[in-house]
Amino acid sequence: MESESSTFESCEIMAALLGSSPLLLQSWTLCAAANAAAPETFSVEVIGDVAFVAFSAVQILPGSGGGRELVALEGDVEELFWPLNRHREELRAPAMADSGILKIFMSIFTHQNLSEKMTKVMEKSKSIVITGHSLGGAAASLCTLWLLSLFHSKTTHHPLLCITFGSPLIGNESLSRAILRERWCGNFCHVVSNHDIMPRLLSTPLSSSLSSQLHVLLRYWHLSLASLQFGKLATQLSDKEKDELFRVVLAHSNTISNSEEESLRSQFWPFGNFFFCSENGAICLDNAISVLKMLYLLLKTSVPNMSIEDHLNYGDYVKKVGVQHMERKNFSSERLPNSSYEAGLALALQSSGIPFQDEVARMAENSLRTARRMGQTPNLNAAKLAVSLSKITPYRAEIEWYKASCDEAGDQLGYYDCFKQVNTSVKHARVNMNRHKLATFWNRVINMWENNELPPDFNLRAKWINASHFYKLLVEPLDIAEYYCRGKHIAHGHYLKHGRDRRYEIFDKWWRGSDAADKGNTQRTKYAGLTQDSCFWARLEEAKDMLEIIKCEGDVRKLAPVWRSLENFERYARGLVERKEVSKDVVAKNSSYTLWAQELRALKLNM
Repeated sequence: MESESSTFESCEIMAALLGSSPLLLQSWTLCAAANAAAPETFSVEVIGDVAFVAFSAVQILPGSGGGRELVALEGDVEELFWPLNRHREELRAPAMADSGILKIFMSIFTHQNLSEKMTKVMEKSKSIVITGHSLGGAAASLCTLWLLSLFHSKTTHHPLLCITFGSPLIGNESLSRAILRERWCGNFCHVVSNHDIMPRLLSTPLSSSLSSQLHVLLRYWHLSLASLQFGKLATQLSDKEKDELFRVVLAHSNTISNSEEESLRSQFWPFGNFFFCSENGAICLDNAISVLKMLYLLLKTSVPNMSIEDHLNYGDYVKKVGVQHMERKNFSSERLPNSSYEAGLALALQSSGIPFQDEVARMAENSLRTARRMGQTPNLNAAKLAVSLSKITPYRAEIEWYKASCDEAGDQLGYYDCFKQVNTSVKHARVNMNRHKLATFWNRVINMWENNELPPDFNLRAKWINASHFYKLLVEPLDIAEYYCRGKHIAHGHYLKHGRDRRYEIFDKWWRGSDAADKGNTQRTKYAGLTQDSCFWARLEEAKDMLEIIKCEGDVRKLAPVWRSLENFERYARGLVERKEVSKDVVAKNSSYTLWAQELRALKLNM
């Protein structure tokens, strides 16, 4: 039975919080002041313990042509946003931002002494709100990402919140996913009025003629924001030009919001919380796909002239939100909800300003239902995986028992070499079957994690870091044993380069990025239960090959690099043994390592 709990309860709570607190109104007031103070690029004001940094919307957008260019956060800007590049190997593309918006921020950062001024701000305050309207909102988002990157290595830092008004999307899906992985989405609240064309505008490919119209429109907005009198004197688009621009933006929003094909998906991707406000209230969403759909559906209820003028009306919306959260919302007798979920859905639709009888309402309702399902899914998936993890414990326990029996066996081969031998016993077959079952489970975990079906901090949770690490140490030696037993190294090459499963590489990263990795560096008094390098046996197999090469090769010049590699492994293995970071199967009397070490010593004596 479907849970009665509603995701809109949390969204309504966030909307009520922003509406009832002075944050929205204070942020907008400072944005308006920063807009009027152009050509100043940003202003700072401390209210109590909170410092507000407001970026002006009056910015010159470089290259505001028909297709916005995305650039990777590398080169000169890489140091400013370095945590976002940590996830590059896990994502399909590097984190990228709009080149024009990035240039705006870098110009402010470089020429306006932003770093020095922010240092002074932090000295005078206990928390920081970064805000901005229009292009200023885009600059505020990049400023917040820079500060979050700066705070990343600090144990304590100022609480930070970014509130934007009518800001365009600034980056690609990889940027959004990197922000999600860093757990920074909660630091962003993007306020979007339901008719404002700007959040959809810059991400829309425009023809050369429409690009010139974009220049005219931006100039009109800039002059209007600086002074209403200036706006009246500015050149405006004709009704025909407004219609054409509106039609193109709406069509592109429709294509992107309904496309599931990778090639048609938007280059630009939302991140953080989106606070959609209307005459009737506000709703808050944080699911990127639902945000894209709502950006289209809400614009669909607008008309060309309103979509342009609404970009200038955020002050009115902010004031109304503060009043509307105090009002009681009622349902008509014909639309009484059947559950708390349906009530939350109806309230969300009512707050969006979409008429219930409008055809758009049905599509918006589906989008909000999707947001609810997807919003709940990550945590539910994590909870279900925890149950599944407990169910596979017997498979792991049986492999542990097998390891203990191999280590205590009279042949003194040890865990790795026992499994590597051709064996038709039932015990061997069950261990092999359990190995595959565990691999299936952990591959499912990796797939869900990579597809954002799990919470963004899943790979940082001690439970899963430790469980995946233990699995890797226990089972990877068996994978290596099978690889060499079946002669796959002859056909494909050695395991480390050609046979290692990607899940182990991912688990390595999880472990290295955790606190547990440092805690493990303690002095041992007895051999480890599991060899701490899960690839130890693969390195040994390569060392065995090198030993054979030395025996057969007559050219001394060719042997020099082989000897260096062999001696490097010998020192490495000896260090592991001396620090007791290996299981006792490594030093068993007849283990591959023991026999290899004896053979190497004999070879050195005979040379």
